[in-house]
Amino acid sequence: MSENRLSFGKLFWPSFLAVFVAGLVGMVFFFLVLGGIIGSFGDFGPEPLALQNNTVLHLKLSGTIQDVSDESFDPASFKLDRTMGLPEILVGLEEAAQDAKIKGIFLEMKNPSMGMATAEELREAIKDFQKSGKFVVAYLTSEQVSQLDYYVSSACKEVYGMHGASFVWSGLHAESYFFKNLLDELQIGVMVVRGKENDFKSAVEPFYRSEMSDSSRLQMQVLLQDLWKQNRNDISASRQLDTANLDSLVNALAVRNLDQAAKQKLLNKTMYRGEVLTLLKKKVGIDENTPLRLQAFGKYARDTFHDNQLLARQERHIAVILAEGDVATEGDQISTERMTKMLRQVRDNEEVKAVVLRINSPGGSALASEEIWKEVSLTADKKPLYVSMGDYAASGGYYIAMPAVRIYASPMTITGSIGVFGVVPYAGDFLKNKIGVTTDEVRTHRYGTLSLTQRLNPEELNFMQLEVDAVYKQFIQRVSNGRKMSEKRVQQVARGRVWTGKNAQQCGLVDELGGLNSCVKALRKQVGVKEVVYYPHKEDNTFNTFLALLDEELEGEKSSAKVQIPEELLAYYQKYAQIKKMKGLQMRLPFIYRFY
Repeated sequence: MSENRLSFGKLFWPSFLAVFVAGLVGMVFFFLVLGGIIGSFGDFGPEPLALQNNTVLHLKLSGTIQDVSDESFDPASFKLDRTMGLPEILVGLEEAAQDAKIKGIFLEMKNPSMGMATAEELREAIKDFQKSGKFVVAYLTSEQVSQLDYYVSSACKEVYGMHGASFVWSGLHAESYFFKNLLDELQIGVMVVRGKENDFKSAVEPFYRSEMSDSSRLQMQVLLQDLWKQNRNDISASRQLDTANLDSLVNALAVRNLDQAAKQKLLNKTMYRGEVLTLLKKKVGIDENTPLRLQAFGKYARDTFHDNQLLARQERHIAVILAEGDVATEGDQISTERMTKMLRQVRDNEEVKAVVLRINSPGGSALASEEIWKEVSLTADKKPLYVSMGDYAASGGYYIAMPAVRIYASPMTITGSIGVFGVVPYAGDFLKNKIGVTTDEVRTHRYGTLSLTQRLNPEELNFMQLEVDAVYKQFIQRVSNGRKMSEKRVQQVARGRVWTGKNAQQCGLVDELGGLNSCVKALRKQVGVKEVVYYPHKEDNTFNTFLALLDEELEGEKSSAKVQIPEELLAYYQKYAQIKKMKGLQMRLPFIYRFY
């Protein structure tokens, strides 16, 4: 019996080779067809959508929502990884409000990742869209709906959710990790130097403390309370619910799923997705048997944004520079090289009549902050320059905003943190006692180069403290000059402390409360220029645009665009995706019937 038993190798390898060869042949054919189709499209990319009447835009928010849009092709999964930029969404909503063929928006939240200020800007844009008389229907479908999902959706006049979906409404929570005990166990030391009276500069506390300092705990508690009040008050105004009742629901943990949320009037009711689609049909005035015209909002917004940018570049315009990420001397975020290039570009362009510097940054290099500050100053000397702050504009991110004529921040922007610190690790004991590595040295002078294996002596530590204090003093001076405040007053609101945008306005650190749209509108009014151009420029990518259409087709949302994806190509793409998912032994029909 054992001689006749089929071995694993005889079963596995033929199956594996068959799947591999089928996948390889299929993909070769797929790419040949794909190349021919894309080639036949010619200038297919930015052509306008052929929208029909009674179209509903499908705005599905997922992934990361940030200021700068981005897309990249993943060859391993043959998927387009796309990050939708906030400016694209804002422009898309503004244009859709004026588009007669668009009746409304179907908003689906898929646990997007974003900051509170971004969420607030989205809410305001949704409210502005609804002022046009068009509807926005929100539908919460995730297995676990986040509080951020609900916060954005609550701006809609109609909010529905899936039966039984989890939604724990529990308020805001912040948690810090501390590494001191771990570093002590490893015998790794960390020497921290903070600017004078920088007791709120808590970013370095995890390296030498096991819990929050009193200053850190105070600022975090105040920050969370301010964010929650703004969050709760916005929901209260949109849903017409009493703020005290909302707080009591949170304290009692009375809302743990969407059915309970519906009972408490946080949403209209729970419904199945098919019922929501039927509701949308009624809203656009079509019968139940007529297909609903859903157009992917992402494509609509990208195409609208792209077309607007092409036209605006040729005319007098306001330049919006998107500065997002860490401040650094090099890299693809807020680096000196990248920012210097864009600032000089708009400064020397005669068609640019004013500049908005949109900052979304927690800070970074002090040296890079100073260099970028200089370029911003040169630009502000030549053209009116406003600053719009996103989720964060703290420390170095706040530093580079100082030359601005006016600074706008969302009530929930995290800003301030006027402070400086330096960290010097010491791993000599770890190397010697834990892994048996010792070091020795020679030097030409009394003070050698900083080494990971040696602690700073008191004199060296004092020299470092002097340098940190000098940078902090310069920071205070930059804020004093930029904000027209005395250095004594700046010191009172500095000390490394972070503020919400609302409190920052009260402290004099920002001028106005409002998002990017508010900032741009104010500058438009001042300089009398309507057109807006965003920097850095995003060039159209035909292949990526094609993949975006392909994704929309596979999701069952038939695009209203002029270009349709051939069914044969879709079939091969689906086959490839199916093969990618095959793991281990398979029990599968070797062929599939297709009926026409």
